[in-house]
Amino acid sequence: MQIQVNTDDHIQGGEPLAQWVREEVGSRLARFKEHITRLEVFLTDLDSAKSGVNDKRCRLEARVASRQPVTVTAEADKMGVALINAVDKLASALDADLGRVKDRNGRDTIRAAAQE
Repeated sequence: MQIQVNTDDHIQGGEPLAQWVREEVGSRLARFKEHITRLEVFLTDLDSAKSGVNDKRCRLEARVASRQPVTVTAEADKMGVALINAVDKLASALDADLGRVKDRNGRDTIRAAAQE
């Protein structure tokens, strides 16, 4: 799974921030590593100079093999909280999306064949 981190001009941290994001996202989404080909992380400070309520935004876009991309967004007061909330949302969305590929007995469904 390739993880690409993008920030706006108002986010400080550089490479140490990007490395922390890659480690955090990689460990929390490890169970999906064989399904996700690329994950893009977009970190944004909505109010830039001012500090406000829920002014940090994290958007995750997962490229899943043979499936449509899955995108989630979370906002919080701190960037770390926004990232963790977005990762949790993405995990739930991937569980729902990839869960439809298998039936209740673990066999591939007709939906899986239709996607290929």
